Amino acid sequence: MSDEYTYDEATGEWVAGGAATAMAADDGVVVVRDSVGNVLADGDQVTLIKDLTVKGAGQTLKRGTLIKSIRLTGDAQEIDCRYEGIKGLVLRAEFVRKR
Repeated sequence: MSDEYTYDEATGEWVAGGAATAMAADDGVVVVRDSVGNVLADGDQVTLIKDLTVKGAGQTLKRGTLIKSIRLTGDAQEIDCRYEGIKGLVLRAEFVRKR
């Protein structure tokens, strides 16, 4: 059994050898993954894993806050979402976990 890993520059992650070839076949599709590696899709619910200060809103979103109905932006690390009192909220996928 071989433990070969390849660095994927698009995602910035080390991927097992067999998974790297599968990812290369889907070049046109942007896959957004949360902090633990779950694939996110439009309409998913996520929770924050870290307290985040929202620039321009003067508000802090606490760890464990539920964000409903996310939308993917086409960027592998950004998701668009709504939260009461904040317009145009964009979160990094590395700070959320799929619910």
